[in-house]
Amino acid sequence: MSWTATARYGIEPAPGGLAFVQDLLNTLSAGKPREPDLLQSAEDARAWLDQALRSWSEATGRPAPAVELTAEDVRGLHDFRHDLAESLHVRQGGPAPEPGPAASLMTLPAALRLDGHGNVHAEPRGTGWRQAASLALMEIYQAQCTDTLRRLKTCRNTRCLTAFYDRSRNNSGVWHDVHVCGNAANLRNYRARKRAGADQV
Repeated sequence: MSWTATARYGIEPAPGGLAFVQDLLNTLSAGKPREPDLLQSAEDARAWLDQALRSWSEATGRPAPAVELTAEDVRGLHDFRHDLAESLHVRQGGPAPEPGPAASLMTLPAALRLDGHGNVHAEPRGTGWRQAASLALMEIYQAQCTDTLRRLKTCRNTRCLTAFYDRSRNNSGVWHDVHVCGNAANLRNYRARKRAGADQV
C-alpha cells in the first residue's frame, strides 16, 4: 500500500480508509525543501488520485470507485482540500473561518448498500471531484463514529500544516515530526524569551 502524498513527508499513514483523507490533505506543498502540490495540474491530480484509490481499496478491502477527473475538477478538489483542512484546524481549537460566500458547507451524495452478509456499506456518488470528496467525507464520518477522527491533525507549525495521525497515548501530539517542526518552534520560543528577558534588564 502506497500513500504517496503522506509518504513523502516521512509520516506513517492513518489506519484504514482514514489514510485516504490524510493523503488528500498531504497533497499540499509543504516540507523543507518544499514538496510540490500534487493537485497543481490535472495530470498530477489524476496520478495522485489513481494511486490513492488503489491504496484505499487495499486498506479497506473494498473495490475502488472509478473517478474521472477533468481539468475543471482539479479546482474543485483543490477547494475541497482547503475546506477540509480548515475544518480540521477548527476541530483542533483554531479559529473558525470568516463567514462569507466563499465558505462552503459541503453536501455530497452517497449511497448505502446492504450486502449478502447483512453488512451496510456507504458508497460515494457523484462524478469527478465530488465523487472523490464523497469518499473522503464517508471516511471522516466513519472516523467520527469510531472516535478516531480526533487523532487526525495538522502540524501546529503554520509553515508546515502536514496532516498526521496522532498515535500518542493521550492524543497530545501537535507536530508532524517533533524533531523537525517541534525543535524549530521550541528554539524560536526560547530565543523570544531570551530577547524579552534582555529587554527587561
